[in-house]
Amino acid sequence: MKNILLIATGGTIASVEDGGGLRPALAGEELARYVPEVAGLCELDVVQPMNIDSTNMRPADWMRIRDEIVRAYDAYDGFVVLHGTDTMAYTAAALSYLIQESPKPIVLTGSQKPMASPFTDAKLNVYQSLLYAADDRSRDVSVVFGGAVIAGTRARKQRTMSFNAFSSVNFPEVALIRNDRIVRAGAPMATHAQGEGGASAPLVYDRLDERVCVLKLMPGMNPELFSLLARDYDALILETFGVGGVPAYGGFQRALFDWVDAGRTLVLTTQVPEEGCDLGVYEVGRAFAEHPGILDGGDMTTEALVAKTMWARGQASDADEVRALFGRVVNHDRTTA
Repeated sequence: MKNILLIATGGTIASVEDGGGLRPALAGEELARYVPEVAGLCELDVVQPMNIDSTNMRPADWMRIRDEIVRAYDAYDGFVVLHGTDTMAYTAAALSYLIQESPKPIVLTGSQKPMASPFTDAKLNVYQSLLYAADDRSRDVSVVFGGAVIAGTRARKQRTMSFNAFSSVNFPEVALIRNDRIVRAGAPMATHAQGEGGASAPLVYDRLDERVCVLKLMPGMNPELFSLLARDYDALILETFGVGGVPAYGGFQRALFDWVDAGRTLVLTTQVPEEGCDLGVYEVGRAFAEHPGILDGGDMTTEALVAKTMWARGQASDADEVRALFGRVVNHDRTTA
């Protein structure tokens, strides 16, 4: 029987109502007792590095979760992180970059209703996450939620109340789970880093540059805003219009060129939910596609772009090195030609 480590961090799944709104209160051990069926799946240990609403989750907390996994990596066959849904996609993406090519599964899940609610989705999500984490074919970072298994870099919360809260953006679901049956679309990837004695080992990183900002373009925006952001941020992820359009009026081009020419990182993506961007299609984007130092977000999610930019800049400050790291495909995070 597999040994699985349950890492409880709070979120709706652990919340109770005390008159002031839902707040995380149940400990990880209490949550596990609500799902006695897991006794037939695996041997389960529980740790609780925090108990917070995921609205309050920060990069430092991603690192705390990462540290729990790395410390216990050799002692367990898989890991399940209980997490609030609102920022789960960011944490899943961050773990995908901090612990890469993991031959052991690292699963994130949570719920739309608290565990103690009579109409909760929490019990099935926890059960299916442990089922997936205990399966021999599971690996790498993923989100298991509402019967879907989504690569950690492709998850996005699309619905605020429905039990199928998460979608896999621009990439097929890794698997579906129907009750206690895992239905996979294809064979698992077999490329792992090799550790001592030939055993598979993940690529582990411990640095992030948190000075990353996301900005959504809107009609009439003043490009002087970029100079104001320069004081506090090293990197900007700009959600452009459509397939990659940036206004030709008001000095946008000069402002963005100045941003990257000063040694900062600029990632251009789209604010359209699906299918990604292509800066070379329209005149309003082509100048940016051809300017050195500007990175194309392709079909990545904004959540993954935030985490990947923090990770890439955490490893390197040279623009060419950042570009090389940013272009590396990690956990299915982008489609290449």
